[in-house]
Amino acid sequence: MGLHEFFQDYFVRPITENQGYNPVNTLVYALILGVAVILLYKMLKRMGIRVDDRFFRALMPYVILGPLMRSMTDTGILPRTYLTVSPGAYFVIAAFAIASLYAVWIHLGPEERLYPIYRDFGWVLVGGLLFILLINHERVNLNLKPLEYFIPALLIAEAFVWLTSKFLPVVKDNSLLFYTHFYDATTTFVGLQFFGFWEQHVLARWLINLSGTPAVMYVEKFLVLLPIVWVLDGWMEEEDRDLINFVKLTVFILGFGPGTRNLLIMLMGG
Repeated sequence: MGLHEFFQDYFVRPITENQGYNPVNTLVYALILGVAVILLYKMLKRMGIRVDDRFFRALMPYVILGPLMRSMTDTGILPRTYLTVSPGAYFVIAAFAIASLYAVWIHLGPEERLYPIYRDFGWVLVGGLLFILLINHERVNLNLKPLEYFIPALLIAEAFVWLTSKFLPVVKDNSLLFYTHFYDATTTFVGLQFFGFWEQHVLARWLINLSGTPAVMYVEKFLVLLPIVWVLDGWMEEEDRDLINFVKLTVFILGFGPGTRNLLIMLMGG
């Protein structure tokens, strides 16, 4: 197999033919994510931007852009290309987020006004996508049926996180991450269990096939997330706080983005 065939089989066809992820592209994308986190963190450091609550709130519209773009692609409003589905869509959104941040920073520097202006520019981009959605509303088959399963399942899942936080300080200190990833697990569980969706990720597919139920996603989320935050808050507590916060922000996005995408696709009849 030549390099071209290898790239086509493991990276192009899984996107164009909606085959989901495989072990090869999963590993490569994970490595790209790791390198990107380090480079982006160093960029923020050089720009004098702190990774704190102000930055988190300013970044939220860009986090919403990803799942909104993906759900509009799956409903046929946007063309299905490498740049409108994951992981390509996330590269596009990251490029918008970085370019917008740099454009604002170059005029204002790391002063307080940077955060609301950067946030508002992101909401303008969200508004642009919503306008495209509005003028193509006939392509959306609004379906509220998933909420009948999603809401009770989410309440039970988040109640588990709340109860666990009473006994495990590491869960309490990182409750937002656990709540977010159990929200993601709930959208996956509902989509697979009740609406015929299928799981794209390699490890999740294997666990679901092994256990015979998509409810195993809750177990996977908990067992993967727990050691991550344990290491960040325990072994890395002497490291730069901004670095730890940026890693946690990345973990949050990896839960909130796919979860919101799943929910929107179900509600939009994708």
